[in-house]
Amino acid sequence: MAPKETGIFTFSEEYYDFREFRIDPGQTLLRIDKFLLDRMQHLSRNRIQNAIKAGAVLVNEKEVKPNYKVRPEDLIQVVIPKRPEENVKVVPQDIPLNVVYEDEDLLVINKPAGLVVHPGIGNWKGTLVNALAYHFRDVDLPLLDQNFKDRIGLVHRIDKNTTGLMVVAKTDYALNHLAKQFFHHTIERRYQALIWGEFEEDSGTIRGHIGRHPRNRIQRTVFPEGEQGKWAVTHFKVLERLYYVSLVECQLETGRTHQIRVHMKYKGHPLFNDDRYGGDRILKGTIYSKYKQFVDNCFKIMPRHALHAKVLGFVHPRTEKKIVFESELPEDFATCLDKWRHYVDARRHKNTLE
Repeated sequence: MAPKETGIFTFSEEYYDFREFRIDPGQTLLRIDKFLLDRMQHLSRNRIQNAIKAGAVLVNEKEVKPNYKVRPEDLIQVVIPKRPEENVKVVPQDIPLNVVYEDEDLLVINKPAGLVVHPGIGNWKGTLVNALAYHFRDVDLPLLDQNFKDRIGLVHRIDKNTTGLMVVAKTDYALNHLAKQFFHHTIERRYQALIWGEFEEDSGTIRGHIGRHPRNRIQRTVFPEGEQGKWAVTHFKVLERLYYVSLVECQLETGRTHQIRVHMKYKGHPLFNDDRYGGDRILKGTIYSKYKQFVDNCFKIMPRHALHAKVLGFVHPRTEKKIVFESELPEDFATCLDKWRHYVDARRHKNTLE
């Protein structure tokens, strides 16, 4: 008799699902790939085997081979990339890409501001996925399921007006391997953000569930008691104090939508010029004509929220060695930051003379 699971736990993220099975006591043995094929019938055997080989399937918190036979009381945990929406047809578009690294398994790109990651309502064309479809137009990706070709191997995203590094899988195996790393929070992701005001401490950790705002559906908010939303953790370190604003490094432990932007607002330090979370107005400093003019000029130089995905590190699916990429601040961010440095230095010099 085939094994039965005594309980199923399902957890869904934007790009992957997590499923958990507890095997019923007293059941007969069965290969794990056959077991999962019976219970996840939307997946092919090849995709299930790739997930197992990539370490995205754990039995009792350990990796196994496809021929492992499930046993009574086994706990099986599966991280599997989602299929894209069937009605989304990607049109290849010749949109310039800043490719930082590419090999037969994956590529890393440096996303500019203003580029939406994938097609959706209001953005069916002109997205990163459209650009990737064009980039891969003459490339044979035999291991990438055709449905995933329409998504081009995405396992994470960054906001439209956030700049910086993203990794894209080119094979089903790499897709599973990277999804596993994102799910288990072993990916290294470090951002730089310009925020209003200054933290008292030089470093710290922000914890708090993040979910949709109950009154504003385009915003997320923190639910400190965990009554709603998903658990989120952001580690921060102050890199530079400029009195009115600060440059901080944020390291993500989890990857919730708008996580850094929401956590910073929650702590009273919205990102500079973040129009969705209140950073697009003067929040620090006296509002007088010269200072207001200076801030408005900074807003014009960087007409978006000040957030850049600077460092991205992960274990390469083929070599099993960690690789780390780093990108410089984009021109608008760097120029705005320099203007703040000069402004604060001038103010300090004036105060010293007085």
